[in-house]
Amino acid sequence: MRLYQPNQKPMKIQLGYQRLFSMLALSFLLTYCAFPQRQQGNITVTVYADGSSQVVDVPAGSTVREAFENIGITINSLDRFDPPLFTVLSNGAEIYLIRVEEEYIVEMSILPYETQVLRNESLPEGESRLIQPGANGVQETTFRVILENGIEISRGQVKTFVVEPPTPEVVMVGSQSPFITLPIPGTLAYLSAGNAWIMEENTGIRRPVVTTGDLDGRVFSLSPKSNWLLYTRSDESEDVINTLWVTRFDTEEPIHIDLKVANVIHFADWVPGSINGVVFSTAEAIPSPPGWEANNDLLFLNFSSDGWVSRPRTTIQENTGGVYGWWGVDFSYSSNGERLAYARSEEIGLVDINNETLFPLINFIPLQTRSDWAWLPEISWSPDGNYIYFVYHSPQEGLSSSEESPLFDLAVFPLGGMPVSLIPEVGMFAYPLPSPIRQLPNGEKSYQVAYLQALLPTQSRTSGYQLMLVDRDGSNPALVFPPIGKPGLSPHRYLWAPEMGEGEVYPLIALIYDGDLWLIDVDTGSAQQLTGDGLITTIDWK
Repeated sequence: MRLYQPNQKPMKIQLGYQRLFSMLALSFLLTYCAFPQRQQGNITVTVYADGSSQVVDVPAGSTVREAFENIGITINSLDRFDPPLFTVLSNGAEIYLIRVEEEYIVEMSILPYETQVLRNESLPEGESRLIQPGANGVQETTFRVILENGIEISRGQVKTFVVEPPTPEVVMVGSQSPFITLPIPGTLAYLSAGNAWIMEENTGIRRPVVTTGDLDGRVFSLSPKSNWLLYTRSDESEDVINTLWVTRFDTEEPIHIDLKVANVIHFADWVPGSINGVVFSTAEAIPSPPGWEANNDLLFLNFSSDGWVSRPRTTIQENTGGVYGWWGVDFSYSSNGERLAYARSEEIGLVDINNETLFPLINFIPLQTRSDWAWLPEISWSPDGNYIYFVYHSPQEGLSSSEESPLFDLAVFPLGGMPVSLIPEVGMFAYPLPSPIRQLPNGEKSYQVAYLQALLPTQSRTSGYQLMLVDRDGSNPALVFPPIGKPGLSPHRYLWAPEMGEGEVYPLIALIYDGDLWLIDVDTGSAQQLTGDGLITTIDWK
């Protein structure tokens, strides 16, 4: 018999089927390995949870989550697991459940008080006196605590709240200097090291009235009856520069009232004819220099001795404020309180309170400082309320831009008339200030005008100054203080002695020199130093 021999073509077909079968088998094997398959029967695993362990049987192919469900262990959202919940278990596996708890704990802590030392020339050297006892404050701190199996593993501070702020201890230390005691009219208030002091009757009788150590000097004004002080206190809050306060000091214990007003930069004062009325302008705190953007508004409020404060009433709405309105606007009441003037970097005018508008009087060239500050003209009223004395920015020949001129002149504006230039090149910080009406040495009843004269008029921003005195028309200029050859004054607002009654006028000016308070007799030229701590920054006298 002859055997059948397959030809070449059937052999190729057979080999093709073999290759297809191999590929299908490989694909099945890969699929089988890629996905865990549940096995029949049970496996044994050990579970460690809630402080104990147990060996349990679970269906083969179970995950960690299914194992917990099968043995009735409840799991919480914060719990941790080893291995993770989605892990497929094998025989003999160990599972760990770590209980995680979150709780908030409030702890009270002590805020220790600090000690503030005030130097006082009315006490002998080395003698000290406790002015205000210190008291610790209380702070509440909330912590977020994480526990694992009952053991604390982390603690983070969530918030803090000052329940009771500490009260600083204030100690007065004597630094008596051999200064002559002089009688003074009215009440002379001064700001020293962030605290407010007053002198009454004579320069040797002085006492602190605000001892918080944070007065910033932007507002510092005695009330017309000299029994209240209006002032600003610096603030460390992110969006608050300072806050506006009043203190009554003619009581057995001073009464301090927060007026609930923030960010007063250029102006706040007492409303003329009002016992407890205050007028002010505000700004908004910003992170970039100068630290604020002025609102250029004007608002009024009232308060009472028991702490009641009215809601502010707006007279001038927020506005752009002119060329350099971001810096702000200043205001000044006339001596009789009948008019209110305003000053911008390029303009002086009057406030029409009834119609809530501004009425421009004088325009001049603004100063381009090329910096983060702007110059405002200082204005002051004559004692009869008919003239405004002011400093204005004048042009200089040869400059490409008049706004960069270094020249500033003293002028007067008669209401209803035209401005008249009185003295050229006095400097940008001349602070003109008319005296009360008094009898002059020649017998005439009139007034004089004090002003500061820059020693370097073309560099008046950094120059020292001299106190000068002229007649109301700018004639008869005379040097008052300091004497020729002595260092100049740092420019600041100085004050004439208040008029105490009909014909009772004192030819005295109070000013700050090298950080100390001085009293100048403009008729005799005598100058008397009143303090010696070198910390005086602001004064008022009424």
